[in-house]
Amino acid sequence: MTDEFARLWKEIGTHGVMVLSTCDDSLVTSRSMSVVVTDGKFYCQTNRNYLKCRQIEKNPNVSLCFGHFSIEGKCRILGRPYDVPLFMEALDSAYPDAVRRWSALPEECVLEISPGAIRAWIYENDIPYIESWDIFNKTYKKEKQ
Repeated sequence: MTDEFARLWKEIGTHGVMVLSTCDDSLVTSRSMSVVVTDGKFYCQTNRNYLKCRQIEKNPNVSLCFGHFSIEGKCRILGRPYDVPLFMEALDSAYPDAVRRWSALPEECVLEISPGAIRAWIYENDIPYIESWDIFNKTYKKEKQ
């Protein structure tokens, strides 16, 4: 089973532009974010006053989407970027311009997404499959569609 999880994290990589979806009440919003991946968690930065932060404070359930992956998880708002060294090191390596432009802004904060489930839509010999990783239970399955 660890081979499937190792393959998952290798395919996801260390960073990417991902769509973050948040929800509160009946309002769902989505926005592209520069995301870094470290120790099995996803991180990005944003302005604490933006709608997505207000939504996360009320409902921590979020999703990320990129490529053929869909990631469902819980999000929490951490401190300011420079107060989260693990994040800053990863961000500076992947997106140095973002560090220079936004990380020191007074209202900037770090979002940490802990994944619960990750799915990938794949094709093998023109046959569609969904791969599913349950992060909490450490299980993997691949189902023909």
